[in-house]
Amino acid sequence: QVQLVQSGGGSVQAGGSLRLSCVVSGYTYSIYYMGWFRQAPGKEREGVATIYISSGDTVYADSVKGRFTISHDNAKNTLYLQMNNLNAEDTAMYYCAAGRPSSWGLLSESGYAYWGQGTQVTVSS
Repeated sequence: QVQLVQSGGGSVQAGGSLRLSCVVSGYTYSIYYMGWFRQAPGKEREGVATIYISSGDTVYADSVKGRFTISHDNAKNTLYLQMNNLNAEDTAMYYCAAGRPSSWGLLSESGYAYWGQGTQVTVSS
């Protein structure tokens, strides 16, 4: 089993920054990728960013490129999402996830077996 516990999030004005954290524990050897997803009210969950743990290679959704940075601290078993220049469209519940997604679906939630509890990010304009 793998457990993911999130922290961070909250409310910020447009243009501001927030950082999300996600501590992973358990049978982490079974994890290849860790990612961040988000779900806004009335919308489907979408992939935001993912990182290949062994190499640090990253993939981002076009909507967050240049503003968000995903990183992983191996020593702390912690995943981060640094979010800068936030706007109202970034308002959503954010989830961290871990798993073995296929190479053609790195930002598809179907490739992630383990999920954090979610944390709300609200950006006011």
